[in-house]
Amino acid sequence: MNLFDLNGRVAVITGGNAGIGFGIAQGLAAAGAAIAVAGRRADKNLEAARALEVFNVKTAALEVDVCKEESCRSMVESTVERFGRIDILVNNAGITIRKQPETYTLAEWNKVIDTNLTGAFLCAQAAYPHMKNGRGGKIINIGSMFSIFGTSFAVAYAGSKGGIVQMTKALACAWAKDNIQVNAILPGWIDTPLTQAARKEIPGLNERVLARTPAGRWGEPQDFAGIAVFLASSASGFITGAAIPVDGGYSSQG
Repeated sequence: MNLFDLNGRVAVITGGNAGIGFGIAQGLAAAGAAIAVAGRRADKNLEAARALEVFNVKTAALEVDVCKEESCRSMVESTVERFGRIDILVNNAGITIRKQPETYTLAEWNKVIDTNLTGAFLCAQAAYPHMKNGRGGKIINIGSMFSIFGTSFAVAYAGSKGGIVQMTKALACAWAKDNIQVNAILPGWIDTPLTQAARKEIPGLNERVLARTPAGRWGEPQDFAGIAVFLASSASGFITGAAIPVDGGYSSQG
């Protein structure tokens, strides 16, 4: 038996059309899972879904606004209609607004929290009954190194990602009886469009990241393929409520 085989499994990945989400999608597809790429932009979703066809798996492109409960439920229902089931949910959709906390507006705070934290909850809640009926499932929430550390320039982002870890633990406790494992991945500094923008906005960021990261480099989206396959497969059947850094050692260095 191949513990990492995902043939016959169906995965939905929010924010799966670029960056870490697409790196995870590639990993899950390579392991045999059918992939539903979900995001706000239909054109990018379709482009990503077509790119995944190289792995000879079924794909779908779904529009979703994770801030809206009905949209999250529609995403899950569309997946089940298309593939007959949902086994894996990756809550990756996220945004940030880089400002000092005293300058944040309530609308900006709510936008980040609603997208990063509430959206993950709504998607998990929508997927739950289908996973329960299917006698099990895997939910992978994408946190951040700011689930562990604070930061002066992204107060809402840090708050949302800290919440992701505690929500992951709570869902893991609630749904273990249904054979649903809920875990979190905590990315470090990864080379994505979001962090490329951060390097332009924050002087010296690149140098500070490299100096603190024992691996001596920024992460790549492909660095998440392996951990995602592990957490999505039967290999992690007795692991739930965990929050696993994928950061080149950044969080291990004082």
